[in-house]
Formats: sequence, structure tokens, C-alpha cells
Amino acid sequence: MTVEFDFTATCPKGLENLLADELRALGASVGREQPAAVRFRGPLQLAYRTCLWSRLANRVLLNLGQAPVRNAEDLYNAVVAVPWEEHISPTGILWVQFSGTNREIRNSQFGGQKAKDAVVDRLRKATGARPDVDKRDPDLSVMLRLHRDNLEIAIDLCGDSLHRRGYRTHIGAAPLKENLAAALLLRSGWPQIAAEGGALLDPMCGSGTILIEGALMAADIAPGLLRESFGFERWLNHQNDIWLALREEALQRRAAGMERQLPEIRGYDADAKVLFAAESNIARAGLERFVRVSCRPVAAFKVPSHRPVKPGLVLTNPPYGERLGEQEALRDTYNELGRQLKQEFRGWRAGIFTGNPELCHSTGLRSHKQYKLFNGSIPSQLLLFEIHANSATGAGQGGEGQPARVLSEEAQMVANRLQKNLRNVGKWANKNGISCYRLYDADLPEYSAAIDVYRSLQGETFAHIQEYRAPANIPEQKARARLSDLVRATRQVLELSPRNVSIKERRRHSHKDSGSQYQKREQQQKREGNTQAFWVDEYGAQLEINLWDYLDTGLFLDHRPVRQYLRKLANGKKLLNLFCYTATATVQAALGGCSESTSVDMSKTYQAWGQRNFRQNSMDPYRHQLIEADCLQWLEAAQQNRRGHFDLIFLDPPTFSNSAKMRGVLDIQRDHANLIRQCMALLAPGGTLVFSNNLRSFKMDEEIEGEFAVENLSGQLLDKDFQRNPKIHNVWQVRKAG
Repeated sequence: MTVEFDFTATCPKGLENLLADELRALGASVGREQPAAVRFRGPLQLAYRTCLWSRLANRVLLNLGQAPVRNAEDLYNAVVAVPWEEHISPTGILWVQFSGTNREIRNSQFGGQKAKDAVVDRLRKATGARPDVDKRDPDLSVMLRLHRDNLEIAIDLCGDSLHRRGYRTHIGAAPLKENLAAALLLRSGWPQIAAEGGALLDPMCGSGTILIEGALMAADIAPGLLRESFGFERWLNHQNDIWLALREEALQRRAAGMERQLPEIRGYDADAKVLFAAESNIARAGLERFVRVSCRPVAAFKVPSHRPVKPGLVLTNPPYGERLGEQEALRDTYNELGRQLKQEFRGWRAGIFTGNPELCHSTGLRSHKQYKLFNGSIPSQLLLFEIHANSATGAGQGGEGQPARVLSEEAQMVANRLQKNLRNVGKWANKNGISCYRLYDADLPEYSAAIDVYRSLQGETFAHIQEYRAPANIPEQKARARLSDLVRATRQVLELSPRNVSIKERRRHSHKDSGSQYQKREQQQKREGNTQAFWVDEYGAQLEINLWDYLDTGLFLDHRPVRQYLRKLANGKKLLNLFCYTATATVQAALGGCSESTSVDMSKTYQAWGQRNFRQNSMDPYRHQLIEADCLQWLEAAQQNRRGHFDLIFLDPPTFSNSAKMRGVLDIQRDHANLIRQCMALLAPGGTLVFSNNLRSFKMDEEIEGEFAVENLSGQLLDKDFQRNPKIHNVWQVRKAG
């Protein structure tokens, strides 16, 4: 009489019903489906077959029992009661995994330790020896799950997760797990399409996982054949004769499948490097004869023409972008995909798997079926399309091969405001030879962001969009939707491609608050086909701009008239530029005839940036010195040897800074009087200090106004593009009284 066991197969969330159907097809008596798992019964042979043939499961667990557990003593007693000597040799390697908590067992690590002690104590008592404990390549993995005071005890028959087939040693930047790829193929109807001779194409194939899983299905190859081992092979109750017979059967089926004429299976990607990974994975799977990949952008995606190809399935997992800037750039990619599908793939079925279904609207296709799945922890959807004459929604279609430019009513409202500003500020900027200016600064309160326009020396236009932090009462989804409207409107009005738009989310604060300009962004917005930096012209000065790597761009646009004022004052003068950032003010002063300069900043990054600005403008490095130092410490030291040395000083400190590189904390309202006095001590007779800051509530110290001749120039040094926000900065001219 055949002995039956209780098993649990685990899987990615959302695949439970597919897995249940697969288990039934393998001969299982399926019981309860639960989140990310399916219970089933059958003989040991069934468990082996599932490990070998399941395309969807992560693990197959042999359930040994369950017991009520309220405290640590109950846990120990439940685990020690299991005859572990029947499952592992006392000289073997053990690993215990524990999940769950209750009122008494509040830490899973504690639960795992207690359970491990119970297993080891049982083996020591039964055999006089104890196993080693190591999670690397154990002979037995014990799986314990505590839920609602009920402990489930099982052993893992798989070892490594079943999704790791063994063929994928090279992966792309955002790999799709093998069993999830198999699920997408099953949901898309690939087995039936393959049986009818239909092709499988992936226009953004990455490392080739969808293609390989599709070929394994079409060739009737067990996904577990490529694995080196399974956990059950070192289990004491392993029945090797049953396993070898199942494996031999799978080998015969693979041999028969490899003799077939498989349908066309091809992948494409614009990234040649990731295709190297795909080719390596295909070769490791032994599928070089059936699966081909080549370098091709989505815009060139067509039905292969080297032989007659029967309409089949286009299935892809395109990038969906974690940040809005990436998402906006991807709209054109999705639009191109939709356009190619409509033009080239009539009669085909298409599937798009994405963590951002909203992007699929840009394809201009109407999906007839959607499946909710998870890509890891990311909620995602598989959208299926039948490509025929009526599949287009009418939305997102561009004319003459161009991306869609249809705006929502809200985005059109923003576009109208941008057009108005462009006629006003843009015309003023062009008339005055200004290539970088602020186009928009939260003109519409619900669209709270600043938009700056940069025109490079080569005449290429860029937009830099800085989102202000939305109020706490605005839902994040709504704030992101508004920013998306803003981006689309900007692209349309300025006629920009996605790669010419930089988008940054930040709080509403001044350009030097908290030293934020020194923090390199952890996840950079990369632009395909362009270098990160470019050069612009400002009154004859050529200045380096980088819109992507840092929170700020290398040029504070509100200080444009301040730099011009310094240039007028600089002829024949010795300049000191403190908190110099990328030293753009020094460049302007040098072009104004400054005889020599000293520019101080503690950032190595921006000192190097300033050096590039100096070289680009042919500035003599012997007369124009860049110093990497804490300005506060440098000022103190300069009181000893540079008193009366400078004719012109530009002091532009951050509002607040507590950088680790600084000896103290800088608070400009509290500390400005001392800074001004230190600077005035360094001025030569008749010299001028230009003091600037961006604290909106700033008030000049009354004692400073009594000691020196102080003039507020803020209103005079404010160009047309910043007059909507007169508190953007404070500028003071300070001279010695009398």
C-alpha cells in the first residue's frame, strides 16, 4: 500500500491558483490554498516529481506535524518530540529556520535558537552525538512556522529555492525570477500557442529569462534538470531508486523535445552588455539552437523575416522606473512599443508585465485581460492585448511616428502657464543674452515646483524641475500625479525629449540649506547617449552644468545679477570668495579684470568642479587659487596673516550647516555678525564686502549696521525671472564707515 504524505509547496504571492493547477497536473491531491503556498497530499514520488517539474514553486516542504505553542517550553517540547534521528545523521549538518511570533515568543531569532536546541538535544540523547549547524549547504533544513499559537514543523526537500534552475549565472539590473517568468508565460497562454507553432518574442529581453522559460516549456524540459542537487538527496529517508527513475524519464523527455522543430523564440534589447548575459544563460540551459537574441531598439522591433514566422506571443517585462524622471522617459519607450505592435504584429497576442501599469496607457493599446501579481514585494500587473485593427484606444498615439503629446486637462492648464511665462521671461532672457533662467516657480500653488531652463553652448535645451515638498495633507499619489502633469507640460512646451529633463524631489528651502548641495544623489538619473555635464554661457563665462548627479546644478541662477555686480567691482582687485561652491562668481570676477583671487570651500567635489571652470575660461592658476578648507577655520587662521589683504570679498554661506567636515555648527542668523567682522578685518582700505544668504526671515544685526556702512542691495540684484519671489535671497554691501 502506497504511503501518502502531507506537503506544502510555496510560491510567489499571486501564483497560488496556478500552482494548484500545476500540482493537480502532476498527480497531487490538492488541499487548501493559502497566501504564497498550497497544501497537497501524495506519495514521496510526487514530492520528487514536483521538485523536478514544477515551474512555479519555490519550495516543497514535507510536513511532519503541528502542535499548540504558547511559550518557549511548549516550543521546545513540540520540537524535541519529533524523531529527528530518522531524518538526519548525528554527524550531518543541520539548519533551522523559524518564522512567526506570539505573546510569549516575541522574537523569531529566539524561537529559532530554542528549536535548534531541541533538535540537537534529541539527536544527542538518541545517538550520543550532535550535528553541526550551518546554513550553507546543510544536510537537513528544518522549517518551523508559528502562527496564532500553532507551530507547523516541516523539512525542506529542495535545498536551494526551486526558482534557481541553475542556468542563470548572469543577470540584468532588474532580474525577473524564473518561476515568475514561467507564470507570465502560463497566464499569456504560451503552452497552447507553442503547441500550435506560434512564435515567442521579447523586445526587451534583458538576461533572457522569459525566452529560456518559454523554450523549456516548448521542448518539454523539466526545469529541475539543470540543478546540481536537491535537499532530499541527503535526507535519511530518501528513496534514490524512485528519484533516479523520475530523472531518467525527464532526460528522455528532454531528448525527445530537443529533436523537435520548436517555434521561433527570439529576444531583442538595446543594451549589448545585457545581451551577453542572455547568451551566457541560454548556452548554460543548452538552448542555443532554439533561442536567439540580438541588439535592437524597441523602435526597430519587427517580426523576424529570415523564415516564415507564425503569429504567436510578444511577452516582455519592460523597465517601469522607480523615479518620476525615469517614468517620464519611459513613456516614449512604451509608446514606441505600442506603435510597433500595432504596425507589425496584427494577429499576435502581447503581454506586458510592469510594476507601473499606468505606463501601459502610453502604448495606445486596450488590454482585454489583467492579472495582479507581485515582482518580489512590488505589486505588479500582467496586461494582455490581442493586436488587431480595433485594439488601439486612440490615446497615446503620436502622429508620423512621433511620441504622444496629448495632455490631460490639468496638464494643459500648466502648459498654458508655461507658454505665458515663456512669452514673457523667455523673451526677456533671449533679448539679454541669458541662456539659463527660471521659467516657473510654483506659479500655480497646487503645482509646487521650480522649473529652470538651460541652453548649452551647442544650442541644446534642458529643463531642470525641482519639486517642492508637498504639504502633509496632500496624498503622495496626488502629489506625484501633479508632478507628472508638470513634467509632461514642460516637455511639450519646450519640445524636449525625456533625456533632456532632470527631475528632483526636494523640500522648499534655499539652494545652500543644510549643505545639501554637497550630497551626491545615491540614484542618479542617467541620460542615454549624452554625457552627464555640459557647458553654458553667462555673459561670456563658460560654466559647467550637471543636472543629474547632485541636488544643485553648479550654477545658482538667482545669483546671476550678484555675479554680474561682482564682475563690475572686480577690475584690478584682489578677490576672496568664501563658500565658493563651483567658483562661478570667481570666474565672472576674473573676466571683469580681477588681479588675483582666493576661493575657499570644504567640498573636494566642488573644488574640482571650480578647477574645471577655471581651465575652461583660461584663468591663470598662479593668480587664481582654489583652497579646500572649512571656511570658518580658514577665516580664523587668516586673521593672523591676511589682515587688509583683499579689496573685494564675496561671502555666501549656507543658512545652516553641521557638516562632519566642519569643526562647529553654522547658523547664519546667529553667526553672521562674527563672520562679517572677520571678513572686514581682511579688507584693504576702501574695500567692499558683498554678503549674501538665502534665509527668508534674515535680519541684519543692528550692531553691524552701527559699525559699518551697510546697504541692502537685494531688490537691485534681482532679475526678472526671480521677481515673483523677492525673498529668494538677501544681498548686502558692507564697507568700513567713514
